[in-house]
Amino acid sequence: MKLDLSEDQEFFRQTTRRFIEAEVPIARVRDIDPAGDAFDRQWWLRAAELGWASMLAPESAGGGCLSGRPLTDAAIVGEEMGRQVCPGPFGAVNVVCSALGEAAGSHQAILTQLVDGSKIATWAMAEKDGRWDAQSISTTATVNGSSVVLRGVKPFIEAAPSADYLLVVARTGNGVSQVLVPSDAEHVSVTRSRSLDLARHFGTAAFETVELPMSSLVGDPGEAEPAVERQLLIAIALQCAETVGMLDRVVEFTLGYMHDRFAFGRPIASFQALKHRMADICLWLESAKASTDALVAAIDDRSPDAARLASVAKSYIGDKSLTIIQECVQFHGGIGVTWEHDLHLYLRRATVNRALLGSPEQHRDRLCNLLGLEMA
Repeated sequence: MKLDLSEDQEFFRQTTRRFIEAEVPIARVRDIDPAGDAFDRQWWLRAAELGWASMLAPESAGGGCLSGRPLTDAAIVGEEMGRQVCPGPFGAVNVVCSALGEAAGSHQAILTQLVDGSKIATWAMAEKDGRWDAQSISTTATVNGSSVVLRGVKPFIEAAPSADYLLVVARTGNGVSQVLVPSDAEHVSVTRSRSLDLARHFGTAAFETVELPMSSLVGDPGEAEPAVERQLLIAIALQCAETVGMLDRVVEFTLGYMHDRFAFGRPIASFQALKHRMADICLWLESAKASTDALVAAIDDRSPDAARLASVAKSYIGDKSLTIIQECVQFHGGIGVTWEHDLHLYLRRATVNRALLGSPEQHRDRLCNLLGLEMA
């Protein structure tokens, strides 16, 4: 993604790519059972040994990053995972690690387990209306003496069927709280959801008057909205990096096909009309890379522009990713629409990513609100 990676970052990128290609190649992704686990826990342990869950966690919990810019390093992994439509709870775990690390509360032992890969956690934010903002939260976390009582339903939770902990965003009075809930706690039920993405599973969690100790709160009750906003920005940035990696790989093998596929005695890559279409695709791809780079840098810098850049990147990449992949399907001709070709795996994930964490339409609306404008 970035052209100015340090020597250590470039080595990390190459190591990550080799690990993914060896452990979870596309052929293995195709064999994932929709009714089983989307990923092997032992594989995730090995990924954690490479530092995949440590970059947004503090050193006191075993965390740390290469460059001193944690999200920049994490985006390298996100991009490489996108290139192979890799399974695994990378984004979800890192969002929770960031939340627990920022809170610096009593969850140090759990954070250490997330960093070393022995436990898995995911983030439960969205409500049934499909919106990803603090104002839409309807699940409640009521403080009752020395306990907190959780009520509500959370859909669209990535890796929910495999998670040991759920970091739940809930409303407390007029504010927002976050509660770290063991997935096997009493009155918590997790139901697997169907997913268009064959290599990534989701679930819905129902909390039927779940009573937990006050120590389950992450941060102060009713004061979590700034933390939730930052976690959303991190999740969007990692998703954008993953989608950029997907697009880069799809364009790469499409160009290879266009040079190998002959029609009328010459490669189809030589046809002027297709050159114009590919030029548009390359422009869109470079714009997606640039918007992701700007977002990642802004979050690492804690820039006040990060929220605006997140909505710019999410809305642009959400729309253009599907356009780019569909164009590449057309360049491949009939083989591009078959089950045997890998293109549909990328298209499926890009389609899910477009909706997850807010649709382009929602983010354009959010961007207008941030800029003080009105939607036309």
